[in-house]
Amino acid sequence: MGIEFKSVGKTYRDGTVAVTDFSHVVPSHRTVALVGSSGSGKTTLLRMVNRMVDPTRGTVLIDGQDVRELDKVALRRRIGYVPQAGGLLPHRTVVDNVATVPVLTGTPRKAARTAALDLLTLVGLEPTLASRYPAQLSGGQQQRVAVARALAADPNILLMDEPFGAVDPIVRRELQDELLRIQGELGKTIVIVTHDVDEAFRLADDVVVLRTGGVIAQSGTAQSIMAAPVDAFVRDFVGADRPERTLSATTVDGQQLVVDADGRPLGILR
Repeated sequence: MGIEFKSVGKTYRDGTVAVTDFSHVVPSHRTVALVGSSGSGKTTLLRMVNRMVDPTRGTVLIDGQDVRELDKVALRRRIGYVPQAGGLLPHRTVVDNVATVPVLTGTPRKAARTAALDLLTLVGLEPTLASRYPAQLSGGQQQRVAVARALAADPNILLMDEPFGAVDPIVRRELQDELLRIQGELGKTIVIVTHDVDEAFRLADDVVVLRTGGVIAQSGTAQSIMAAPVDAFVRDFVGADRPERTLSATTVDGQQLVVDADGRPLGILR
């Protein structure tokens, strides 16, 4: 399912303008990252898709249908959503957290729990964790459960709001790897919000760099943005001039190494 934002804007009741005028198409089966600093409207835009936020003006379409014509509850149950801190229900076990939406939509509890166990395996968790409660898991495990829960109703669309921001760098890398693997297997339409441009470049097919108020500064592949930032704002945001972005090759003991501008080795050139 493709998503289209058509001239959407959002002004809150206190007069705060979160988004001025945003238009963009998220193609089916692609991962698009919205990146920007605080105040860029990226989370507001994400939440317009599942109607957690309704735009003040403009339209959000899923496969050509205005989401405002759809029942909010039904819409949210067919779209996977991973909030910043996982949002797991603390009083339910891991397996019951994952099975929540299928049970609500009529799947028999036993069948939903069986499918949930398969999803735990898909996201890299041991089935033995199924009977635990969220508080008994590490932060990385909780985020894996949150991804499994978002996938439980087999949605075509997956929304992810800073999904890996609360874990340490090593776990964050592992979770990114898992998402890339899962997307390779399932081919969902994914919108991910992050303030980390490196994460956006790693995970997304297309990246949208936002200024304050949801204004698009530049969009495209990571390669196209890095190769030709449109202005100083984008150049600074993606760190195009940082030493770690300026790479070269050098030969050491017969091996070609990639090094940054400060000479630090980053990898082997094959």
